[in-house]
Amino acid sequence: MTMAMPGSIVAVLLLMLLLIVLLLLIACKPWRFFSYYRSRTIKSTDLERPLVSDAADVTQNQINELPRDYDLEGALQSDGHFRSSRLHGLIHKQRLQAPSPHLSQGDRLVPDVTCDPSGDILVGQTLKRTYITNQTPEIPKRAKQIVGSEPRSEIASQDVSHGRSYLTLEVISGPSRGVRYSVRSTDTSRLPLTLGRVPHSDLQLKDSEVSGKHALIKWNLNNMKWELVDLGSLNGTLLNSQPINNPDSGSRQWGDPMELVSEDVITLGTTSKVYVHITSQIESQIPFGVGIASDPMALRRGGKKLAMEDICYYHWPLPGVDQFGLFGICDGHSGVGAAKSASVILPEKVATILSDSLKRERVLSLCDASDVLREAFSQTEACMNHYYEGCTATVLLVWVDSDENYFMQCANVGDSACVLNVHGKQIKMTEDHRITSHSERLRIEQSGEPLKDGETRLCGLSLARMLGDKFLKQQDHRFSSEPYISEVIHVEQGSKAFALMASDGFWDVISMKKAIQLAIQAREKHSTGAENSAEKVANFLLGEAKTLRTKDNTSIIFLDFDVSHRITCKVEP
Repeated sequence: MTMAMPGSIVAVLLLMLLLIVLLLLIACKPWRFFSYYRSRTIKSTDLERPLVSDAADVTQNQINELPRDYDLEGALQSDGHFRSSRLHGLIHKQRLQAPSPHLSQGDRLVPDVTCDPSGDILVGQTLKRTYITNQTPEIPKRAKQIVGSEPRSEIASQDVSHGRSYLTLEVISGPSRGVRYSVRSTDTSRLPLTLGRVPHSDLQLKDSEVSGKHALIKWNLNNMKWELVDLGSLNGTLLNSQPINNPDSGSRQWGDPMELVSEDVITLGTTSKVYVHITSQIESQIPFGVGIASDPMALRRGGKKLAMEDICYYHWPLPGVDQFGLFGICDGHSGVGAAKSASVILPEKVATILSDSLKRERVLSLCDASDVLREAFSQTEACMNHYYEGCTATVLLVWVDSDENYFMQCANVGDSACVLNVHGKQIKMTEDHRITSHSERLRIEQSGEPLKDGETRLCGLSLARMLGDKFLKQQDHRFSSEPYISEVIHVEQGSKAFALMASDGFWDVISMKKAIQLAIQAREKHSTGAENSAEKVANFLLGEAKTLRTKDNTSIIFLDFDVSHRITCKVEP
């Protein structure tokens, strides 16, 4: 009896142990691993397919082709094929196809975007804009699909290949209707340009629906195209009624660059629309050579990274005024904002005034544009809201009569100067408005509060006349924006005349007499060249300023009226 007791205890323990093992087996279910591998037979065709879970209700005929940047938040990008099926938290990343060998650098292919209305998107559901419809979206006339498109003209192709393009923006609707902005692709000091509501924007739109910094336009050197980028605006940017901003508007992330072509329409917010006009530098009827050169000269100032505050510009002809052209230099201080504003507003004001037939005929009959230039400077100063930035402004207005004789008149504030050489005679067209200038000290003395002996600055500035600097002008009445206006110079055909405009960085190291000699020397040297000799002269003069170690931004505009030296040059229309 006593021997049976231990045996029964052992049997009970073994039974309990078996029960525990059985419970563990039921809880862990180890047989699922064996059945899983037995059910999975890898075929050779499976190696070419992406791995997806068996839990997905997806058949071979319903494979979802999601783009590689599709995420779990449901942010749908419009650069891939998408056929909606029932998705249950899965991400299908398909292998990218190799690009077509027919696509060159800069080409962009837009695939069709379709949606299966029978499918339900169950992932995220954060699509805030309708980017796709039941029909294939209409591709605008300026579609990005370059492959198979008709080739551009030979001239335009050559100009684009050399990076020569001219962009004009005009606000055609909204509170800022009528505002214009123009820039050349080669004018790197003014690029990229910004569109927004803040005053420092290159194209300012006074619209409450426009973000402070809404979008920018840049020149892509790789494919020689203008590109528009949304800067994470709150109300979005449309290009020809198609959204280009990041789909997730709350993230404030930049959108992808989109190519711009002529006749595009950019919509910022809902009311402000901007018309795009792009022209290549084609053969123009400009009757004289034009050369422009500029350099920040940063390496001459101890290698410090200082901003380029000079702005060069020219318009031939002025919009709507075929007989007139304007050439100008603005040299900014305390920033480039005032110079950028003046370089846009001043030409617009001159063109607007001359568009009045009575005023234009008065200029042509009297051969005097003093009133036009004075009024344009006054209106420009009134439009500029720069309280802590200012700039010099020197403009040369050129017009031609029916006999193809030229007339030139200059106006300036500041120390950027212009000089003419006509029949070997040097003619100074500007006045120096630095405090150290005798004529400027005399003007200040006549204002009733003369400068002290040895005083060379006024409120820390070496200039007494400029555009902008509203705060300083409120503090000291001796500051002025009244321009000096030169006499009209008549240049006959065959006079071999030329004009030289430059910012103070050039005149600080080279006198006017020396500059005339260098220009004549360079023009004779390059007169037989096959390219624009005026541009070579401008670069030669810029090189001389570098050699003499100027320490300021330097910009040069050279106009060659000598027909014997002039060749066909490419300029902006």
